[in-house]
Amino acid sequence: MQLNDLKSKNLKLKIFKLSALSLLSTACLQASATDTDWAQIEQAAKGQTVYFNAWGGGETINRYIEWAAEQAKQRYELTVKHVKITDAAEVVKRIQTEQQAGRTEDGSVDLIWVNGENFSALKRANLLYGPWAEQLPNWSQVDTNKPVRQDFSESTDGLEAPWGTAQLTFITDRSKVSSPPDSAAALLAFAQQHPGRVTYPKPPNFHGTTFLKQLLLDLNTDRSALNKPVDPTQLASLTQPLWAYLDQLHPVAWQQGKSFPASNTEMHQKLADGELLISLSFNPNEAASLIQAGQLPTSAYSFGFKKGTIGNVHFVAIPFNAPAKQGAQVFANFLLSPEAQARKAEIKVWGDPSVLAADKLPATQTEASVLPSDIPTLAEPHASWVEALEKEWLKRYGS
Repeated sequence: MQLNDLKSKNLKLKIFKLSALSLLSTACLQASATDTDWAQIEQAAKGQTVYFNAWGGGETINRYIEWAAEQAKQRYELTVKHVKITDAAEVVKRIQTEQQAGRTEDGSVDLIWVNGENFSALKRANLLYGPWAEQLPNWSQVDTNKPVRQDFSESTDGLEAPWGTAQLTFITDRSKVSSPPDSAAALLAFAQQHPGRVTYPKPPNFHGTTFLKQLLLDLNTDRSALNKPVDPTQLASLTQPLWAYLDQLHPVAWQQGKSFPASNTEMHQKLADGELLISLSFNPNEAASLIQAGQLPTSAYSFGFKKGTIGNVHFVAIPFNAPAKQGAQVFANFLLSPEAQARKAEIKVWGDPSVLAADKLPATQTEASVLPSDIPTLAEPHASWVEALEKEWLKRYGS
């Protein structure tokens, strides 16, 4: 080898080593800065009170949030107050009102359980703090193969942190229904065979609107338009099969379609009493949880449509004017911890499936969905379909 070639080779090797050292040093500095930033957030969170606005209609959920709040107090000197709400849309309106009143720093909400059209409304109006979600230490354990960066076809952009997964699930009693309906058409036939024993919650109740979206997906073979914002010129043609279906269902439904349950909780009770043959949930493990709690008989079981049922991820978000932004992040990070996620997934606790990768959960506590595993998960239609469907449903059947 020539002397010049040897010098050139040695020079390149030195440059490579220096570059590698530089990259390693930069990475270390970035990691150190990130660790320092999070330590500062945890320090600032001490003594804060986080007003967590979350649905308060489920006893198991309320008990879980109470447990999580106790853990936050013990571990982080953080007080979490569960503000029990019935509809996240009302909280969105409150945040909007605060913005209009110039209340930019002392808002009434620190953290909100939200997804879908409510997240979209907050994001469009710039009413959310962030991005912050993917900077949480426990984000590294999230299963990013799940739709944790999409919320009803809307990019989350780090403005909300995933909390749990969900899928529309039907519930019945094996002692009364051994072969459940596996499609929208089969459900209609089932209702016609059992007059007065099938219904759904009244929209705009979340579960009622989800039922409408499920029918819309099942009755439309081409779903591409449903993944986009509503096109008013296509609305009538795309929803015509849905209204035709409901026009046939309602006369044979519970109360002849002139009245509807206020919630799926009411449906669960009517299922237990034998008044209804089918109830529904957006938690594939809820039947098992209700059996555990003694609210449904042991013969209750879950089922879905063979072509799939709607599924999504639910999230927590921080409003732009939250006073306890640091505390909200610390609590959200705890909710993403393997311990909190595994406990949440336990049937006897809540039964809400985890958003973490399976290998991040304790081996003895990984959750098992009671909904049969061969039921595909269908993506939610675009968030704009919620308002469009609810408005038309209320016009046609709301009175």
